[in-house]
Amino acid sequence: MMMYTQVCLDTFGYELPPRVLTSEEIENRLAPLYDRLKLPVGRLELMSGIRERRLWLDGTRPSEAATLAGRDVLRRADVDPAEIECLIFTSVSRDMMEPATASFVHNRLGLPTTCLIFDISNACLGFLDGMVMLANMIELGQVKNGLVVSGETAEELLESTLRTLVVDQTLTRKAIKPAFASLTIGSGSIGLYMRKAQAEETRPLLRHGAWRANTVHSDLCHGNQAGSNTTLMETDSEELLHRGVETAELTWQGFSATPGWAAGDIDAFFCHQVGTAHARLLFERLGLDIGKNFETLGSLGNVGSVSAPITLAMAMEEDVFRPGHKGALLGIGSGINCLMLGIEWEARR
Repeated sequence: MMMYTQVCLDTFGYELPPRVLTSEEIENRLAPLYDRLKLPVGRLELMSGIRERRLWLDGTRPSEAATLAGRDVLRRADVDPAEIECLIFTSVSRDMMEPATASFVHNRLGLPTTCLIFDISNACLGFLDGMVMLANMIELGQVKNGLVVSGETAEELLESTLRTLVVDQTLTRKAIKPAFASLTIGSGSIGLYMRKAQAEETRPLLRHGAWRANTVHSDLCHGNQAGSNTTLMETDSEELLHRGVETAELTWQGFSATPGWAAGDIDAFFCHQVGTAHARLLFERLGLDIGKNFETLGSLGNVGSVSAPITLAMAMEEDVFRPGHKGALLGIGSGINCLMLGIEWEARR
């Protein structure tokens, strides 16, 4: 359990990739597979709730995507890059095994040599974990501020999956199931400037958090390089759905037991965007009002570590989350891990 009194979520920034890929376009590319297996057209959007997702231009690196979001954050917050004391890069996607992708972002943003930098990798929970790590340093007085950034690049995974599904003539309806989740993935980037809270704060505050690990189910979603320019992911989507919600229920029990953070105390929820079936089951099992769930799933798809925080950022832009509200970030990542964070935006005086 985590409790914070000194951590302000000052400013979010993000960048949406320029290319739009619809579920209909994906199915058009998969027409040979659909025809051979007699699959109904419209199946992908119907099952996932995703109309479209975004993609970067070919060759865009995760560090470049994250840099775009970082620049947007600094511009919106009106912060001098020289003042940043910590940078944490948190994507599933990385430029290479070493050095840390944070080093490329640090250089491109022109951050000072005194800035602490590192990567955090924890599947789709990376950004929320980055928030926790930076919040801990701020709460302890080790730094006064910092940036958390993520830049997810889904292009290679999508292309590899589509190519494999069309070329492999031995695939059956059962055999294609592990690849389905890969078709829901999209690209995007998000950044957050966090700092020590002021005496009378006007921006949202990180207040509370809880987590659970259920790693006996770490075999349900694996993503790996499968050769040159080939990235594939195998997911037992149905089992992952049930075990993920099971883990979330345990996490919610601890999160909501803290006074002031029960279901009725929270005005809006911002979840990792996986699919409509996942959202329905999650809110049903946790006993939450699904009308409070702000979604970006239909237009962005599953953007990995970017999903939950960009959903919060967009909710703030649309005035869905505003002063006087409490919000909860509900994150579930393969592994299986779950992390929930409570955010309070005090009413203006």
